[in-house]
Amino acid sequence: MVAPCISEALASTAIGLFAAIPAVIAYNRFIYQLGGFEARLQRFADRFHASLSRELDTL
Repeated sequence: MVAPCISEALASTAIGLFAAIPAVIAYNRFIYQLGGFEARLQRFADRFHASLSRELDTL
């Protein structure tokens, strides 16, 4: 009587893991790429700010 319920729970867990593991991998890859983009954008902003400051100082 208990065995069918346990097997259903195990099957559901396996299906859930089958969906969750690739999702976590994709999320981590996305976050890594987003961090790289954020760093590039921050470097651009720093360079732009420095250039603008130099231009305004010469006025």
